[in-house]
Amino acid sequence: MKLPEGIVIKEVGPRDGLQNEPELIGTQDKIEWINHLSSTGLSYIEITSFVHPKWIPQLADALEVAKGIHRNKDITYAALVPNQKGLERALSANIDEVSVFMSASETHNQKNINKSIKETYPVIEEVIKNAKRHHKSVRGYLSTVFGCPYEGKVSVKDVITISKTLFDMGIDELSIGDTIGVANPRQVERVLIEIREHFQQNHIALHFHDTRGTALANCLTAMQLGFDTFDSSLGGLGGCPYARGASGNLATDDLIYMLHGMGISTGVDEARLKEAAIYIQQKLQKSLSSHQMEIMNQGRGVG
Repeated sequence: MKLPEGIVIKEVGPRDGLQNEPELIGTQDKIEWINHLSSTGLSYIEITSFVHPKWIPQLADALEVAKGIHRNKDITYAALVPNQKGLERALSANIDEVSVFMSASETHNQKNINKSIKETYPVIEEVIKNAKRHHKSVRGYLSTVFGCPYEGKVSVKDVITISKTLFDMGIDELSIGDTIGVANPRQVERVLIEIREHFQQNHIALHFHDTRGTALANCLTAMQLGFDTFDSSLGGLGGCPYARGASGNLATDDLIYMLHGMGISTGVDEARLKEAAIYIQQKLQKSLSSHQMEIMNQGRGVG
């Protein structure tokens, strides 16, 4: 089994993990959690989203969080940006990387962004163009690649078309998302073989959800095909607020446990990662859902 020697982990917990939490987490607690994550060896942390507060109240303090964290020069600090107004706020916080987003299915795009796919393109293009003007790297998120909660199956042809458009606009990397956690290894293999015929693999990341328990298996399939960059959320926090049943991001701690056990490097210190998981679990006042935290909590009599 030929696998990459090293894997890049892109931690999305502070944004994708917290955005669906009903209980508001204090700004200083978010800052401290990100500071904990910055000490783990992670090279990339998505810290917040500059969407309008009425859409994601949990992340209404995006500017304060982005300005309040201790920056590590070896870490890319990224944020989700929906439009030019959001970009202006992100730039004022000196975000390292700007993330734009849209869906591969029309209905989810309407629910998530309140625009058609065609209407979304010029908004994203403006953000990309202006971010590049300020010498920021830009990441694209493409949701519902492996299935849509409203339309069911999603055409790989549509995925390729939208992906090409985003790369033509100037994104540096595209994160392919299994938003509702329906993908299976055979489907992942079929989609990624098609993807790598059109795009360079080192510009593609995978964003799996573990809703149905298949995220690690899907990661392994992607790794066997040579893909080496994965999004994950510490403790399995998160989900999409506009996709029913989209609970459970791939857990960073579970992914790293598997990778290290296979002798694949990540650069992440598992002990420090556990400290960061314990910290946010205490602030959330609930047990995190990852297997690693479940084992730890059972040992401590938590949950």
